[in-house]
Amino acid sequence: MFNPHFYDNLLKLIHHEHHDPHTILGLHQYTGQHKVIRLWRPGAQEVFLEVFGEIVQATKVHEAGLFERLVPNDLMPHNYRVYHQSSLLAHDPYAFLPTFGEIDQYLFAKGVHYQLYRVLGGRLTTENGISGVKFSVWAPAAKSVALVADFNHWDNRINPMRSLGKSGVWEIFVPGLHEGEKYRFSITTQTGETFLKSDPTAYWSELRPATASVIANVDRFQWTDQEWMTTRIQQKDTPKPINVYEVHLGSWKKKDGKFQNYRELAVELASYCQHMGFTHVELLPIQEHPLDESWGYQVSGFYAVTSRFGTPEDFQWFVNHLHQNKIGVILDWVPGHFPTDKFSLGRFDGTSLYEHEDPRQGMHPHWGTYIFNFGRHEVANFLIANALFWLEQMHVDGLRVDAVASMLYLDYGREEGSWVPNRYGSKENLEAIEFFKHLNSITHKHVPGCLMIAEESTSFAGMTHPVDKGGLGFDMKWNMGWMNDTLRYFSKDMLFRSHHQNELTFGLLYAFSERFMLVLSHDEIVHGKKHLISKMPGDMWQKFANLRLLLTYMMCQPGKKLLFMGGEIGQWNEWNCKSEVEWSLLNFPTHRGIQEMMKELNHLYLKSSCLWERDFDYTGFEWVDFSDVNNCVISYLRKSHDGQFLCVHNFTPTFHSDYKLYLNHISSAEEIFNSDAEKYGGSGKLNHSVPVSSVDHYQTKQVTIQLAPLATMIFRLT
Repeated sequence: MFNPHFYDNLLKLIHHEHHDPHTILGLHQYTGQHKVIRLWRPGAQEVFLEVFGEIVQATKVHEAGLFERLVPNDLMPHNYRVYHQSSLLAHDPYAFLPTFGEIDQYLFAKGVHYQLYRVLGGRLTTENGISGVKFSVWAPAAKSVALVADFNHWDNRINPMRSLGKSGVWEIFVPGLHEGEKYRFSITTQTGETFLKSDPTAYWSELRPATASVIANVDRFQWTDQEWMTTRIQQKDTPKPINVYEVHLGSWKKKDGKFQNYRELAVELASYCQHMGFTHVELLPIQEHPLDESWGYQVSGFYAVTSRFGTPEDFQWFVNHLHQNKIGVILDWVPGHFPTDKFSLGRFDGTSLYEHEDPRQGMHPHWGTYIFNFGRHEVANFLIANALFWLEQMHVDGLRVDAVASMLYLDYGREEGSWVPNRYGSKENLEAIEFFKHLNSITHKHVPGCLMIAEESTSFAGMTHPVDKGGLGFDMKWNMGWMNDTLRYFSKDMLFRSHHQNELTFGLLYAFSERFMLVLSHDEIVHGKKHLISKMPGDMWQKFANLRLLLTYMMCQPGKKLLFMGGEIGQWNEWNCKSEVEWSLLNFPTHRGIQEMMKELNHLYLKSSCLWERDFDYTGFEWVDFSDVNNCVISYLRKSHDGQFLCVHNFTPTFHSDYKLYLNHISSAEEIFNSDAEKYGGSGKLNHSVPVSSVDHYQTKQVTIQLAPLATMIFRLT
């Protein structure tokens, strides 16, 4: 039967221009008594297929590679199978309806398809009782898109995909494919250029430098962390200690100089965190990335755990094991930018799809990377669904959002005249602000108890305020001001610290304006900044004493805590992502002392509500004395419903045997921690007893202590 559109369709196939190859390929009505199976096999001379269980040959009807086989009228798609180039015998990909439905298209276009990770990309599925893999990819400006993979010998002529109209999504279902199949998308642009792209929503990828996407199963793992997940929801509004150990998995510990598997790392890391008293680990980005030296901050596979350490199932085991050992997992998440690698998201369909077209908005001047177009619904949906994927599917407990300031400001890192103002003529990125409100509202709605943490380096107001009260809705914000002021102060020669006391006290003016996390992170020990102990002034003893003072000062201040790996043992050298933490330093008693101190202080922190119950409330903090500039001493109270602690910090190497403080409404003081203890490497100037005497009838008491040099002392008051 003559079809007037047949040759038009054939020419489009030949020239890689067909937007709906299913209209010509697959099973079609031919006459009243027959149907026809059409197969597209460019370069083949003979093609065989199986019909009703019998192997038969198709007829070549066009030299370009079109084959046909007439079959009885009662033949249905499940009654025949075709051979692929790999010799795979499976049902015909062109005999199935679209797997990306109309509701999917509608929600995606609106930017509210929160289960997008289940329908975009290469996904194991069953259609009409037939198992295989459904593939879909967003490429609205492409002239055509083809699937290339192991099963078709990476020939982009064989399996063109079907366009689903104005949604911009291209789709195909390939029966018979299994986990482990490698694939890419071959995209032909409107200008006729053809290039290969990895799947933006792939669950797994090849190990770098290879870049193919890999079919993976993320639904098979049997989770056993129900108690942790339930408790997380039940206690989401309950004050709790949060003491985070920031880790780069590739350089925490190696095995024979090589990467360890997620499962191996989980066992060691969970045991170490329990021993040391950390509540959470925060992982530098484990999403797939092409370059080790980027530390994961230039992501090419937002939905894929990096294959450096194993499979997605291995990572699920990692999270599950840490949860079973009462350790939370936070991931660094990078929605601010993405690399320009040809195989990745950049100019995905030949146009600026995920990024802005204008380089003043779409290129990051600091990192030479693309910036997401947050105003495009599909792009915002891609990122929000990605956050939900890690929180829901992979059970992580929170996301630390990287480089938030670079997203909030249109002029970030740009010279005058090289940025585009918003519609009001100002520098705030209104689309990014709306994106964050949407992101935090949805993640907290779908995943109660999750933590959304902003790494934001400016004073942008309302970062951790509720969305319904005009804020951005984050749970916490890294306190970069505290970190910068503190490290700048500690780097000063101790003779001159008295001139910089305000650098210690200024942070308390804004400490309760947001929900802060105090951080000594990886960013402060790279690129010539030196590791923490190497920043400290003085002789060798003073350097270690200063480090003990720095670490304990952070633990006493209001705000949740984060420390990068290696800081807890006094590593000297800057962090190097190619090597592991210098664990051999623990052979030296000075370094063991630092680690022992951190362990004991962390466990004291965990059981002492005074140090965390009111981190975000000014009623949990009260100055005792911040004016002793000459001696470089500050003291304050940390309070909870259980009582109060007195925290005293001496920032000079001077020992005071008879230092007096004045407090109200107390009867006794007991020293419960002193960073100058000999077992930590200190001089042993401890307070075995603390005299408390009355001063006047207003219940003011004089507390007399030995003020240890370069030390933190914590006293329990009653």
